[in-house]
Amino acid sequence: MFKKLREARRQKALAAGYQIIVNVEKLETRVAQLRESKLVDYTIERTGDENIVGSIFKGRVKNIEPGLKAMFVDIGTEKNAFLHFWDAIPAALDKGLEEVKRKKSQKKPKYISAKDIPSIYPVGSEVLIQVSKGAIGDKGPRVTTNITLPGRCMVLMPLNDQFGISRKIDDPKERQRLRKITEKMNVPEGMGVILRTVCKGQRARFLIRDLRILLSQWEEIDEKRKSNKAPTCVFREPELVERTVRDFLTDEVAEVLCDDEATVQQMQESVAKISPRSRKRIHFLPTKQPIFERFNVEKQIKSAFDRQVWMPCGGYIVIDETEALIAIDVNTGRNRGGKNNSDKMILETNLQAADEVARQLRLRNIGGLIVVDFIDMKGRKDQNAVYRRMLRQTDTDKAKIQVLPLSQLGLMEMTRQRLNESLSRSMFNDCPSCQGSGRIKSAESISVELQRKLSGLIQRGDDSLSDLVIVVHPEIMQRLKEEDSNDLLDMERRHHGRLTFRSDPSYAREDFKIVCQSTGKEFTS
Repeated sequence: MFKKLREARRQKALAAGYQIIVNVEKLETRVAQLRESKLVDYTIERTGDENIVGSIFKGRVKNIEPGLKAMFVDIGTEKNAFLHFWDAIPAALDKGLEEVKRKKSQKKPKYISAKDIPSIYPVGSEVLIQVSKGAIGDKGPRVTTNITLPGRCMVLMPLNDQFGISRKIDDPKERQRLRKITEKMNVPEGMGVILRTVCKGQRARFLIRDLRILLSQWEEIDEKRKSNKAPTCVFREPELVERTVRDFLTDEVAEVLCDDEATVQQMQESVAKISPRSRKRIHFLPTKQPIFERFNVEKQIKSAFDRQVWMPCGGYIVIDETEALIAIDVNTGRNRGGKNNSDKMILETNLQAADEVARQLRLRNIGGLIVVDFIDMKGRKDQNAVYRRMLRQTDTDKAKIQVLPLSQLGLMEMTRQRLNESLSRSMFNDCPSCQGSGRIKSAESISVELQRKLSGLIQRGDDSLSDLVIVVHPEIMQRLKEEDSNDLLDMERRHHGRLTFRSDPSYAREDFKIVCQSTGKEFTS
């Protein structure tokens, strides 16, 4: 009887909230967040990977670039960190936060502008910085002097004395309650805190306990900063499992299931320091079937790498990652609608596309400039409906995101905070043949290039180039044997020598090599 009641309560919780699935393997740890069995967030961390986003370093200024309004800081990594002047100025609170006035009188901080930064941090000086964006491509990590330490309930700002409350807590009474708690908290002078959305409904003692943990953490960081020479890391962002407990285990999460007993114990111990009640939501799930397959996560992950993503209505979106921006195209596909309901069908497709775009951005960890080409809508009402839908779907995104209304051309421009490489770029290498373009030359084109190269060598009239050996990919060899055999025989007669063709499967399809047997000289494509 009680077992049935517990299961009923569990199913009710799952219907209303999220489910987190953790897969632990020797080489990789994966965390999937599901809502109604649908994958909404996905994170991986491989053994040996060094995720420095959020980590704090004591660095040394190597050089200043006034033209870029930036400086480069040695933090002990392969590439120097990039510190923009604006990131070295004490930051104001984000628009998503409501400022809470402190009762105690605080010294007004001295106004600092970008012009003051080179004199504050001259070449050779030490600076405490936090990585805000990991190294991407040939660019080093981006850093800031605005240090933040995230906890479960709040964020501590040890070098900023501002207080703030998340605007996502929309209940006026709850906001008033949290303001009173914030005002009474014993936060050291010169420091500030931000109350996260998870604070909603939390008792004061939980917030005070969270603050105590963060202050203790900052004391350790400050001690390392004082006792170690630059460059050095004074705080390392926790591994994926611990970050999952800290960032994802909110009241909206119904349960956490993991296939590794030791990891479950680790998560339970971590969460017990903050919220002992939450331990009951973390479970070990022994299963013969891989846990991601059991919950149909594996199949959904594979679709995250597809260029074309289908939607329930029969329409689909096409996602193309380029160097400059992410282009997303919306198509009706199989959703034809009725003769008299074309506007309704277009609106339905675009609304589902807004849902899917927001989901795909999170899954693929796409950042930067994003342009979505929605299906043209005549009415401004429908356009606004799609815009509001996108705002609502991106509101829960952990990364900072900005969405603009649809333009006159039916395009929606968005920017999403880029913290690390996208999922596809971190998991895949560019094809050595096409260099990531997705296109390679046809066999005919390669044959034309080869024959042009041979003709050029023959026209030299060099007697030393008598016997030539040509090495090509097997597919190209097939083309030379069949369609182009007569042309090559004619070329050989004009050459007054011998042309020997060999295939080598180790060669890339577009590559070939011409070798002179008498001299050993090589000519490549």
